[in-house]
Amino acid sequence: MSQKLLRVGTVYIPVRNVMDSLNWYTEKLGAAESFRDEKGKMVIINMASQSFFLLEAPEEESFNFKDSDGRLRFCLTFEVDGITELENLHRELLEKEVNTGPIENRGHPGRNFVFSDPDGNIFDVWSEQSQVLRNNF
Repeated sequence: MSQKLLRVGTVYIPVRNVMDSLNWYTEKLGAAESFRDEKGKMVIINMASQSFFLLEAPEEESFNFKDSDGRLRFCLTFEVDGITELENLHRELLEKEVNTGPIENRGHPGRNFVFSDPDGNIFDVWSEQSQVLRNNF
């Protein structure tokens, strides 16, 4: 392969109600809407230097998966710049009544916590910003 993958361009998130989800992501996470289809079944939001498509999907669909031990897992980890930023975001999400787990020590550098949207899509947050991100931003 002559060219390497440069970055993730878009993430698709299944939701039950696109407009309700749009409101949640903008109010709770500070996302900005950039496109809405005419049928109201898809909207594009931007947050964390990334585009996310919120797509109408059946109730049984989600962004999550189960690992080999049967534990429900997330597919995406957001990064913040250090433990103070992690603690501030954790507190802010709790104040906004977002379903948020405790801050965890998982045995590797940094700390993490998970949160979920109203459709049960789980996301992770990690306090250790990648070196590539530090160099580029």
